[in-house]
Amino acid sequence: MITAMADKPETDGIVLTEAQKKSRRQRSIAIALALGVLVVLFFAVTMVKGPAVLVRPM
Repeated sequence: MITAMADKPETDGIVLTEAQKKSRRQRSIAIALALGVLVVLFFAVTMVKGPAVLVRPM
């Protein structure tokens, strides 16, 4: 059985330039730093509120 996919030549996909790779890396680092800051912020707020966070009426 021959499929339509077998007729297409093999390609390496999209090849990024060095500038695109650098831009992608910088964007990934910025996202990671923003996520880290958010985690630290949530942790700090939880520590400031103390155990009262878990005590609430049901």
